[in-house]
Amino acid sequence: MPNDVAPGVSAGRTIPPADLQEHLARLEAAGLIVRIDRPINKDTELHPLVRLQFLGGIPEDERKAFLFTNVVDSKGKRYDMPVLLGALSASPRIYAMGMARSVAEIGEAWVSAIANPIQPKIVKTGPAQEVVLTGAALAKAGGVSMLPVPVSTPGFDSAPYLTATLCITKDPETGVQNIGMYRAALKAKDRLAVRMVARAGGAGGYLHWLKYRELKKPMPIAIVLGGAPSVVYTSPQKLAVDLDELGVAGAIAGKAIETLKCKTIDLLVPAHSEIVIEGEIDTSVLEPEAPFGESNGYVALEAYNMPMKVTAITHRKKPIFNAIISQVTPSESSVIKKVAYEPLFLAHLQKTMSIKGARKVVLHEPLTNLRPVVFVQYEYGTPRAEVWRGMSGISSFMAGIGKIVIAVSDDIDPSSVDAVLWSMAYRSNPTEDVHVGPWRGGGQGSQYAVREGSARTMESTLMIDATRKRAMPPLALPARQHMERAQELWTELGLPPLKLSSPWHGYTLGDWTDTWERFAQRTIAGDWEANGEETLKRQRGGLEPETSVKKVDQ
Repeated sequence: MPNDVAPGVSAGRTIPPADLQEHLARLEAAGLIVRIDRPINKDTELHPLVRLQFLGGIPEDERKAFLFTNVVDSKGKRYDMPVLLGALSASPRIYAMGMARSVAEIGEAWVSAIANPIQPKIVKTGPAQEVVLTGAALAKAGGVSMLPVPVSTPGFDSAPYLTATLCITKDPETGVQNIGMYRAALKAKDRLAVRMVARAGGAGGYLHWLKYRELKKPMPIAIVLGGAPSVVYTSPQKLAVDLDELGVAGAIAGKAIETLKCKTIDLLVPAHSEIVIEGEIDTSVLEPEAPFGESNGYVALEAYNMPMKVTAITHRKKPIFNAIISQVTPSESSVIKKVAYEPLFLAHLQKTMSIKGARKVVLHEPLTNLRPVVFVQYEYGTPRAEVWRGMSGISSFMAGIGKIVIAVSDDIDPSSVDAVLWSMAYRSNPTEDVHVGPWRGGGQGSQYAVREGSARTMESTLMIDATRKRAMPPLALPARQHMERAQELWTELGLPPLKLSSPWHGYTLGDWTDTWERFAQRTIAGDWEANGEETLKRQRGGLEPETSVKKVDQ
């Protein structure tokens, strides 16, 4: 069984974990949980500690989830609720375990689930409402201050923030619910500020807010924390606004998601969640919210967003508070998007646009947060018209993604920026292979890049064809078999662990003759003098060093 498939998977049948606690048990069985039992300050220590595994050179597949069982705050308050970080998508392997599939199967799973949703069903009881706090009981418990909400970016954030959220709202006209992963700042024991404008044109929750504002009514909202991974993973997906994410989650889970009616508002929430915060958003006013470290790599500065009045908190008898590592990428929030988005983009090229030469799509992650920079890999020989059509398709598929699109050939690993830059340096001619298109909508963080006085909402698109247009000489590294032997020797000698990146061996690119291959093979066999004898026979007069000999002795 592949190591990125969860325990419990039987032949021909995948069974995703039914809730967060089952997922946690599977991670622990796989050795992917770090338990921290010593006191950890949620306001200053918790996020920085977990952040180190994203900044400290730890290989992606070795990242783990962290469970903090002894959480305190800066005022000395001790919480009896553990905090879980990294359990959703610290790595693609952890994400895949949450879906009980291999990493390679994730893309097709999402495509199928979106096309074949299974509608949720309502049940009368469930773990999410084992404890119900409303009115005086809610106030006595401390409201949202009872929750161990960590500070994500200590030193810059203006408040503790809910991050791994399922923000559930409902279209007042159609009754269709929407789920979004929006940040929510703690403002008071009974008040939050929610930021819903997360994409061009507005997220689903924002579109609902506009309708409630037009009706002059408050908007019901439920913020779910700690759902089953198959449910939580739908939250950052960019789905049609009239598609109920719980139906898509049901298709991922292979069965209808059980839901409960909220206690104080008219919404349905997943029955097997850890914590649910119910409330209403006042659509007649906005409240200043932020600063808060955002995933575009900058601190989002103060802006007006939606105030939420808390009307109830329900939870399990022994809940786990689940948060997510976001801000500067790579992070948990970037992995949760990357492993799902890349297959969707490739399917768009291959199936919707019928571009046969498209091989791979990589959304660049470190610092750039997936959206602005996209690399597309094509099979060598793909017509240039198809290369450009595909790049245009990438830049327009999702608003905010594809500001810079770079095409490379199939010998280039698009996840290696160094390899992409090498391809750009030697396989593109700026006068022919670069196109800048105007009138692109501003993406996340674009307000920090525009010039003073320019239109804040408009950007442009840069597309670069760095594919190989002709046969080229080999990459000047030792051939693969010799580099593999070198790795064996390295290990035998007990040298430090290697972290090889592509390219790590030489390979041919078409401009290579039988003669030169014969020379190379003689040389590694120690017969290099035979090459000198052969070239002596082909001596020619004149002052033309580096004259091609490709047509000689073919």
